[in-house]
Order: sequence, then C-alpha cells, then structure tokens
Amino acid sequence: MEIYKLAGKINRESWEIYNKLNWQDKKIMGDQFISAVDSIGANIAEGFGRCHYLDKNKFNYNARGSLLESTYWLEILKERGKINDDL
Repeated sequence: MEIYKLAGKINRESWEIYNKLNWQDKKIMGDQFISAVDSIGANIAEGFGRCHYLDKNKFNYNARGSLLESTYWLEILKERGKINDDL
C-alpha cells in the first residue's frame, strides 16, 4: 500500500525533527507531535486488518485526523522557531 509507505517516510523524517528538539520542547510539543505521527501508520495498519468496510473506514478517518494533527504541530514548531521551512 503506497499510503502506508508514505506514512513510514513521514514517520522517519518526523523522528529526525523530534530528536533535534531539546528536552523542554520535546515535553511541550514534541511528544504530542511524534504521537500523532506514529498514529498515522498505526491506524492505516489496523484498518487494513479489519474485515468490515465501515471498520476499515473508521481507522482511515482516524489516520487522516492524525495527519492533520501532525501538520498542526509542524506549524507550531515552525512558528516558534524550532524548525525551518526546509524541514
């Protein structure tokens, strides 16, 4: 599944961002950011394993929500000068 592979790529790149944060930034923003990113692929995987269409869709919607949450935290990190536009 291409989307699952993309979620893995996002996860790896996000982990690099997370590891560069100091302890306080990890505690305030980073932990929520990395949890949201981890949730994208996890929800895709769990939904893929479900047998019922509506069940699968629920997890796909959860994955989309986690993606939007991750984007929110990236914007906050950028706004606060913790990451630059290149990342």
